[in-house]
Amino acid sequence: MKQLWDISPPISPDSPIFPGDEPYSLRWTARLSSTCPVNLSAISLSPHVGAHADAPLHYADDGADAARVDLHAYLGPCRVIHAIGCGPLIRIEHLQHAVSTDRPLPPRVLVRCMQKADTAWNPDFTAYHPDTVAWLAAQGVQLIGLDTPSVDPASSKTLDSHQQLLRLNLRVLENLVLDEVPEGDYELIALPLKLAGACASPVRAVLRALA
Repeated sequence: MKQLWDISPPISPDSPIFPGDEPYSLRWTARLSSTCPVNLSAISLSPHVGAHADAPLHYADDGADAARVDLHAYLGPCRVIHAIGCGPLIRIEHLQHAVSTDRPLPPRVLVRCMQKADTAWNPDFTAYHPDTVAWLAAQGVQLIGLDTPSVDPASSKTLDSHQQLLRLNLRVLENLVLDEVPEGDYELIALPLKLAGACASPVRAVLRALA
């Protein structure tokens, strides 16, 4: 059996979220008893809690919602690249060591920025430089991801890297956990839910060994 890496953090009321975002909460609508045969729960959360896929609707009013994104980008060959401690922005030079003419990039690239994933909100996380997003797209990459809350800095008001995603028709995964994942090539499986009208979707993201 091929090894699996679960790269999704647990979702709980303590999950770190952007200030003002909707935290995860769960309530019981029915409990097992002499008159009820099941436990039933109801949940409330922002679709950006935990590992998630932004839909284009998140950064464009006419963009596709989570139910309408094409699934091909979220499933297939993937490279994990380490840029641990690279600073506030992932720049092209932080990734070039993992690319060569005889080892081109696959359609999916995930970047590990942290030694250990944050378990509390930290506004000083690493994001993508928009030039890096464009460089990856020029290499044929269709999906990018990282182990921090956003491809743009927390303080950004223009969301330049998100706008690059829109312009270049790329997909994105955020809030991954890559703590235990060696640099290298894998199969990515991270399908968004078919949430009609939603600007994002939680994913249960996993990497599977190729051999």
